[in-house]
Amino acid sequence: MSSNMDSNPGRGVAGASDDSLQAEHEKLLGKQPDEKGHYRLLPLNLLFLLSAFIMFSGTYLGRFSGYFHPKVYNEYGLPPKPGADSAAAAVDPIALGKNVYAQVCAACHQPNGAGLPPAFPPLAGSEWVSGSEDRLIRILLHGLQGPIKVNGVDYVGVMPAVGPGSGYNLNPEKVAAALTYIRKEWAGIDTPVSAAKVAEIRGKDGTRQPVTVAELEKLP
Repeated sequence: MSSNMDSNPGRGVAGASDDSLQAEHEKLLGKQPDEKGHYRLLPLNLLFLLSAFIMFSGTYLGRFSGYFHPKVYNEYGLPPKPGADSAAAAVDPIALGKNVYAQVCAACHQPNGAGLPPAFPPLAGSEWVSGSEDRLIRILLHGLQGPIKVNGVDYVGVMPAVGPGSGYNLNPEKVAAALTYIRKEWAGIDTPVSAAKVAEIRGKDGTRQPVTVAELEKLP
């Protein structure tokens, strides 16, 4: 018997090695990680923030998109192309003005016109809104610098210009629409501010530094 084992010295060792390898292989297969069972869920707070952002974006567009009307979103104030839909020239100035106000003015004067004392004066109930149209046009066209009293409260600051040639570069139609909306909303004035009036004052004054209350008070 020993002679047979001696004649095949590797047989027993090889058999044992095959069995051990198979056993080890089975162990390894049994310990494979279940990747599908250990996936990471998207953090709930991130999911909540994304959902809130989508809802806010939809609400904002619904309120201020103006149905994406070409007259409302005429960014560079270009005249309508010949033969274009005539409805583009008949946009409600209140609708256009509300949209311009939301984009340009609401951050400081607030959507409700209450302002942010002591930095930004209110428009609601302001004697400047219900007063001279010429003064109000110049404030929006050229901006305002220095002290101003609104509803009996003193404010000191700088309001940037928004008219042609300024950082906002609003054309006369948009300036007039914004003022029409402001006067209607917070002074109850139904008479619209005309773009022709804005263009006339712009032509007289040209590009200039912000106006002051002292200058405005000299106007009729």
